[in-house]
Amino acid sequence: MKLKKVVLAVSMLVAIAGGTAQAQAQPVKNIVLVHGAFVGGAGWRAVYDRLTHDGYNVTLVQEPLTSFAQDVAATRRVLDRQNGPVILVGHSYGGAIISEVGNDNKVAGLVYIAAHVPENGETEADNGKKIPNSAHPFVKSSDGYLSIAPEYYHGDFAADLPAAQADFEAHAQMPTNAAVFTANIPHPAWKTRPSWYMVAKADKIISPDLERLYAKRAHSHTVEIAGASHSMYQSHPDEVARLIEQAAQHALP
Repeated sequence: MKLKKVVLAVSMLVAIAGGTAQAQAQPVKNIVLVHGAFVGGAGWRAVYDRLTHDGYNVTLVQEPLTSFAQDVAATRRVLDRQNGPVILVGHSYGGAIISEVGNDNKVAGLVYIAAHVPENGETEADNGKKIPNSAHPFVKSSDGYLSIAPEYYHGDFAADLPAAQADFEAHAQMPTNAAVFTANIPHPAWKTRPSWYMVAKADKIISPDLERLYAKRAHSHTVEIAGASHSMYQSHPDEVARLIEQAAQHALP
């Protein structure tokens, strides 16, 4: 009789442990997409469509690009609305934003798409000088906002997009306060969160070598896309969505 009770107790413990492991193995269902400088959230549309088709709850952040603090606040505002764990995804300058916001307890993992991943004491501007890009210099307004000269937008930012689409985006830019590229992040979230990184091998805005340095330093699960421009989140939505789903499936233990 005692043996039966012991067997029953062990079976219950195994079942509970198995149930817990199964619950932990469930993929994260909330995805928050953070755009970079000069562009808006609409560029994520193709990725959004793929993720929502696969059953994910996807929300886009629209940063004002007026200051790092305000862009972080806009991202936190969206994060606060999520019910359950979240995968934060950042493109370009958005990588700095998710490295700050990613310390939130809701964040299970970080995905960087051709993004900056600064360390404490670093800035995007300084890193870009250490490992320079191959783009033309940005245009600066009298009040300190940067943009890309329309005649260079296609070649520098979106070489693998159709010319007509790139031309439209060149004339629909969101000027970005130059100060956002000098923000310091004291406690980067990539030090405590699992991360995934996608390198754009033909990127002219951020050097692919700088992207590789970021990914290696963060111990990110890394993939590289041949021929991809800085706009890879638009030109390679299948690969981007696939990487995000990998993060969602593996971020939790």
